[in-house]
Amino acid sequence: MKTFKKGVSFFLILSFLVFGFYSEGLSWERWTKDDPITDEWIVMDILVARPLGIMAGIVGSALFVLSLPFSIPTQSVEKMSEILIERPFKFSFKRELPDEAM
Repeated sequence: MKTFKKGVSFFLILSFLVFGFYSEGLSWERWTKDDPITDEWIVMDILVARPLGIMAGIVGSALFVLSLPFSIPTQSVEKMSEILIERPFKFSFKRELPDEAM
């Protein structure tokens, strides 16, 4: 058991050292904040981000209904509806297509 703990701790330390430096340097070289929007990002926005926003709006609607017993007494129904329903659907439907803020 003692050798197992040593082996696991050695593996964890080694993986943190090797992958910690490599992944940060790799991402830093490829993408910067000021890169122009490419077609790949637009496709990712259409196929991934917007459907996830729709799903978040649907889940948020269910959570809103579940949270009504708690938000009605505190008079925070409007704030909860904005956070759980309006923001995800605005993210999905009201943003411009090449969104630079995403």
